[in-house]
Amino acid sequence: MTPQVSIIMGSTSDLPVMEKAAAFFESLEIPFEINALSAHRTPDAVEKFAREASDRGIKVIIAGAGMAAHLPGVIAAMTPLPIIGVPIKASLDGMDALLAIVQMPPGIPVATVAINGALNAAILATQMMATGDAVLFDKLIKYKGELKGKIVKANEELSKISYKFKTN
Repeated sequence: MTPQVSIIMGSTSDLPVMEKAAAFFESLEIPFEINALSAHRTPDAVEKFAREASDRGIKVIIAGAGMAAHLPGVIAAMTPLPIIGVPIKASLDGMDALLAIVQMPPGIPVATVAINGALNAAILATQMMATGDAVLFDKLIKYKGELKGKIVKANEELSKISYKFKTN
């Protein structure tokens, strides 16, 4: 199997957040890889990864990072592939990472999701890839339908709860 998506994190301490993206890809049967790379501790490895990713068949990179959160931007500077940054809540409630990722200079875009939003990063990556893949597009339609079903079921359960002044 050739991975289509690469999930990168600054360290394995980010895994509890980033594994939500892995679980989503697993559920849709999208081949992915997952690695720890540090913009500060392993800059040569980050550069090698970024420059070779497209040649290896990677279509989208999801990069999670906390604190200074340079990893997504450093990768974006070295590859033409779309990068989705996931700010990790490590300090300052994750606001430092959010601002570091979202404030990229002109010409080096990084799509950015919510703090600890790895699931949305995976969904966005899948939506990007699905623009040219009918099978993947159909999987997304099914996934979104399941989300709707969860809310319908929740409202059915809420309708059974009784309060003296509840009107529905």
